[in-house]
Amino acid sequence: MDTCYCWETTSPCLDLGNVPHVTITMSRFSSPRSSIEEQRDLWERKRSITAKELVQTEQCYCQQLHLVTTYFVEILKAKGTLKQDIQKSIFSSIKDIDSINQSLLVHLENGYFGKGFDQFCPNLQYYTTYVDNIYNASKVLRIQLKKNKAFRRFKELQETRPEFNNHKLEDLLQLPIQRIDQYKHFLQNLTANTRPDNPEFQQLSRAMTAVCTVSQRIKDNTKCHENYLNLCRVQKLLTGQKTKVLATGRWYIREGWLKVVPPKGAEAKQKMFFLFSDMLLQAKRCSVLHPTNGEKFTGQHAYPLQDCTAEKVFGHTKSQGGLLSLTFPKAKLLLMSSNQEDLNDWYQNLCSAIRKLQSAQTVVHQRDERCQGPLRSAADSHNTPNSSSSINPGRKRNMGSCETGVQAQKPSLEWESSTPKRMKQSEPPQLSGETSASGCVIL
Repeated sequence: MDTCYCWETTSPCLDLGNVPHVTITMSRFSSPRSSIEEQRDLWERKRSITAKELVQTEQCYCQQLHLVTTYFVEILKAKGTLKQDIQKSIFSSIKDIDSINQSLLVHLENGYFGKGFDQFCPNLQYYTTYVDNIYNASKVLRIQLKKNKAFRRFKELQETRPEFNNHKLEDLLQLPIQRIDQYKHFLQNLTANTRPDNPEFQQLSRAMTAVCTVSQRIKDNTKCHENYLNLCRVQKLLTGQKTKVLATGRWYIREGWLKVVPPKGAEAKQKMFFLFSDMLLQAKRCSVLHPTNGEKFTGQHAYPLQDCTAEKVFGHTKSQGGLLSLTFPKAKLLLMSSNQEDLNDWYQNLCSAIRKLQSAQTVVHQRDERCQGPLRSAADSHNTPNSSSSINPGRKRNMGSCETGVQAQKPSLEWESSTPKRMKQSEPPQLSGETSASGCVIL
C-alpha cells in the first residue's frame, strides 16, 4: 500500500520565541488496488446478505408448500372427497413444485446457489403449468366451497391446525406465483454481486433469464385476466342478446360519457361509449323506471375502427372542452366533451387503437403478397396476353380475405331497444331520425 507524506506548518510556538514550528504529518491515500479490494468486499457483503435472506425465505416457502401437499393433496386423494379432475384443477402441479423446491433448498443450504438454480430451472415447466391454471383453480375452489359441504368442512378443519398459523388455503395457493417474483429479485442481486470470473456467474445469469420468462408470463396472464373481467363487466351492463362484447382477441380500453353532436344542429345528446381494440360501442342508459335494467345500457351502434380516421376539430389549446371527429366508411361522428383532459385521452386511445389495427392489416397484406408473388410471375410467363386475368383473382382473394377478417370482427351494428321509451327527466326525448342520421347499418 502506497504512503504519501505531507508537510504541514502549524501555528507559532509561544515557548520558542515565535519561532515557526514545523511538524510532519503522514496522510494515507488508498491506492487503486485497495479500491478494488473494497469494492469486492462490498459485493461479497451484499451477496452474503442476499444469500442468507434467500435461504431463510426458501425454508419458510418449502414448509408452506409441504403443508398444502401433506394436509390437502395427499389426504384428499386418500379420502376421495374431491373427484380427481376437480382436485387436479385446484392444486394443479403444486406437488411437483414442492418436490423440485425441496431439492433446491438442499443446494441453497449448502451454499451451492449456482448449481442449485441450474438444476432447478429446467423444471420451471411445473411453475408455467401452475401459472396458467391459477385463475381457473381459484374459480373451481370457490365453486366447490359453495356446493361441496364435505370439502368445506374439511378445509376449515385443516386450516385450524397450528402448523397453518391462521393461513387460508386460498393464500397458500398463491405462494408459487409470488415466489417467482421473489426469485427474480434474489437472482438479480446475486448476479449483480458476483464476479464475472466466478463459476456461478453464468449459472445465475441463465437462471435469472429463465425466471424472468416465467415472471413475464405471470404478468401477461394477469393482464389477460383483467381484460376478460372488464369484457364480462361491460357485457353485464348491456341489455339484449344482440350486443356481443366477448370476442377472441378483443381488448377493453376505456369507457365514458360523451355528447354526440347531430349533423343538423339539434341538441347534443349524452351517450355512453365503450372503446375496445377493434370497435367503438355507443349505448344509451335504460329507463330508471325499468324494474331490472335501471342501471344498464342498451347498445345502439358499433363502429369498427379498421377504416376509421380521428381528428380534433377543436380542443388543441388549453380552453375548456373540445370536439372530436370520427369518420367511418358510411358514417361520421362528432363527439364533444367539456373536459379537455378527458377528450385528449379519448383522442390518444382512439388513434392508438386505429394505428394498431391498420399496422396489423398491413402485415397481413404483405404476407399475402409474398405468398402470391411466385404464382403471378408464373402465370405471366406462361400466358402473357391474359396477364391481367391472372392478377385479378389474386386481388379478389386479398379483398375477400380482408373483408372476411373485418366482418369477423364486426358485431351487429344496430340493436333495437327492448326497454321502455320513457326516459329520465334530465335527458331530452330521443329523436326518431337519430339512427338514420348516423348511417351505421353496415360498415
